[in-house]
Amino acid sequence: MSANEEKSKKARRPRREFSVEYKAQAVKLVVDEGKSIPQVARDLDLTESALRLWVEQTKTDRGEGKPGALTTVEREELARLRKENRELRMEREILKNAAAFFAKEMK
Repeated sequence: MSANEEKSKKARRPRREFSVEYKAQAVKLVVDEGKSIPQVARDLDLTESALRLWVEQTKTDRGEGKPGALTTVEREELARLRKENRELRMEREILKNAAAFFAKEMK
């Protein structure tokens, strides 16, 4: 691979985590102060896509989002219910197998 080919491939930046407060301040710059997403992303060294997701989620939480979009609270509840559903299915499968085992033993 030549040096030009190596430069043309973008190096992936390591995944970073941001506090809720940091995200809120970044979103505030866009939503409340009217700055553009590309400008704020450049100023804060963020990816535009991440900032755009934060802005969309904030608007949804405020009731200004796309119809049918889930708020943060609804997303959390959905995740909790999916986990609970998975666990209940697993428990049901275990009980079904145990019942079959004991029914077989009784014969």
